[in-house]
Amino acid sequence: MFVLPFEKPIADLVEKVRALRALAASDRRFEPELARLEEKTSRLAREIFADLTPIQKVQLSRHANRPYTLDYVKRLFTGWVELKGDRRFAEDPSIVAGLASFHGRSVVVVGHQKGRGTKENVKRNFGMPHPEGYRKAIRMYELADKFGLPVLTFIDTPGAYPGIGAEERGQSEAIGAALAAMARARVPIVATIIGEGGSGGALALGVANRVLVLEFGCYSVISPEGCAAILWNDGARADEAAAQLKITAPELLQLGVVDAVVEEPTGGAHQDHDEAARMLDVALWQTLTSLDGLTGDELVDDRYQRFRALGSFLA
Repeated sequence: MFVLPFEKPIADLVEKVRALRALAASDRRFEPELARLEEKTSRLAREIFADLTPIQKVQLSRHANRPYTLDYVKRLFTGWVELKGDRRFAEDPSIVAGLASFHGRSVVVVGHQKGRGTKENVKRNFGMPHPEGYRKAIRMYELADKFGLPVLTFIDTPGAYPGIGAEERGQSEAIGAALAAMARARVPIVATIIGEGGSGGALALGVANRVLVLEFGCYSVISPEGCAAILWNDGARADEAAAQLKITAPELLQLGVVDAVVEEPTGGAHQDHDEAARMLDVALWQTLTSLDGLTGDELVDDRYQRFRALGSFLA
């Protein structure tokens, strides 16, 4: 279990809670002690996480044990059928997509996918899609539009892959086409930032009617390290850049970039994948059903108006 320095006291307590919970399941005499330890863990987490800096929240959004798209797919959906390939060049494992059932309702699911461990991270290209990944996503948006299926996307990427091959195959065009396909889809689209949302590589899955962000997710036009390197020629000043970029969940909500913040379990989503999925399940279902009364044209216009309003302020 990877542990960040500032979360070590919480991680230690969470581990004790897990062990005591297992004991309490077979012997009810441990239940009072379990309740006391859970309350202590929750209180300590609130105290520590209330004072987190923006860069520490970015570190949490990138946590190696954080649940990824397929972790949520396993817990939120039934009847999952993954669809692969862009029908033009290749399959890109850094974006997963398919059909599933959500509370008995057929939906299209698209999400970035990182890997666990070196071998899988290489396979998933560390969650940085190639053009074929975005063209696969476009296939799914068009499929959803054709059959009237809601789209649920999960955003978790440092950004689109910047390699020469990706540029040769039209990286920017693929992202632009994905934005256009999402913008014109006449179905409800709900995007959730489950980890790190970086640049156009994230926005290609983010042109939605409603955008949710997990409590310790972040969303930015550039990484703090990249911003610091450009502004000050010093990537080590990433903490300053993170503070200036306003990329944490509360700041995103205040700016209107996202529509709601979804709470995470004590210590963050990486501490309890099941509970993180349960919390997200409630928010997703409420958000999706809130769009049910809109027609196809109204959904397109709602999406247009949402993004037109970003960055507009009265003096």
